[in-house]
Amino acid sequence: MKFLSYGHQYIDEEDIRAVAEVLRGDWLTQGPSVDAFEKAFAEYVGTRHAVAFANGTAALHGAYFAAGVGPGDEVVTSPMTFAATSNAALYLGGSVRFADMDPATLCLDPGKAKEKITSRTKVIAPVSFAGYPADMAAFREAAAECGAVLVEDACHALGAKRGRTPVGKEADLTAFSFHPVKHITTGEGGMVTTDSDEYAERLRLFRTHGITKDPSKMEGEPDGPWSTEMQALGFNYRLSDIHAALGLSQMKKLDRFVSRRKEIASLYDGLFSSVRGLEIPPRHEGHAYHLYPLRVPAERRKEFILKLKERGIGGMVHYPPVHLHPYYRKNFGWKQGDFPAAETFYSREISLPMFYGLSDDDVARVAEEIRRIADAG
Repeated sequence: MKFLSYGHQYIDEEDIRAVAEVLRGDWLTQGPSVDAFEKAFAEYVGTRHAVAFANGTAALHGAYFAAGVGPGDEVVTSPMTFAATSNAALYLGGSVRFADMDPATLCLDPGKAKEKITSRTKVIAPVSFAGYPADMAAFREAAAECGAVLVEDACHALGAKRGRTPVGKEADLTAFSFHPVKHITTGEGGMVTTDSDEYAERLRLFRTHGITKDPSKMEGEPDGPWSTEMQALGFNYRLSDIHAALGLSQMKKLDRFVSRRKEIASLYDGLFSSVRGLEIPPRHEGHAYHLYPLRVPAERRKEFILKLKERGIGGMVHYPPVHLHPYYRKNFGWKQGDFPAAETFYSREISLPMFYGLSDDDVARVAEEIRRIADAG
């Protein structure tokens, strides 16, 4: 019986041909495939700009840089996320103010986020956890009131929508990830979308060592066509043409990928409806279902995961609340009990297999094993 991981990429012959074409060509990096991928991505989410990065963490780092985060500035975000969401603020000398999640959406609670805003709040960074579109209208209002930049961490939410509006359009800056378990993959990669010309320029500068080759943007007089200027402390966060070619090919299948994830989630919802002690993920018409976070009794969560593994099913947990990582405890004084909603969710959560290649029979197999474990309790 095949092992079912919680997530897995889907690569077909079209993807392989796209990558092979780049390998046979003249450009492996800083070439036309990156431009084409960015253009296709911007068109999909409906923004003026999409700027590619080496990975999702780099995309978040770049978004905070573009927003102007620096020493003394604060970023308000959720503790229920991957550590990169908050780490990226620390990289720039900023600090993090966590606000608890909303158990009804699994995303940052807008009301609790407002309570954390101070005169030093530079960025509000809601996370569209598991693919559920965070309440952007509430966060836009909060950002407008305090003059903060709204940066959505949509690394889970490519293909999600709020009404008819794709995630990636409504925040000032939106970060995405293309890790293999995400909706599309470039192997490793990320993207930031924005309608702001200024933010886009800062993003491109940041991902290329802080160096510009554009004579019109140089502060000094260029020596010649070879001239470059380092204008900021940037990083080498470029995406290669090899990765971009894969991403461009995968974009053609994105709607199909998201549609299948929704079908899988609906199957799970139905199969778990009569199982006592389980809580299915919150529903939303525009949910993209990067994850299917099932909640089980906290005292049995480890038992569920170990028994699933014995039966060839790879449950995963997303995530240890960021404030409870040793680094955050030791350096910032966070402790157990600071964010009870996130901590309670973590104690109960199991991410079940959720990926395009999962068959209906695979879903039924996972659900049956969950039911057996639940009934044995």
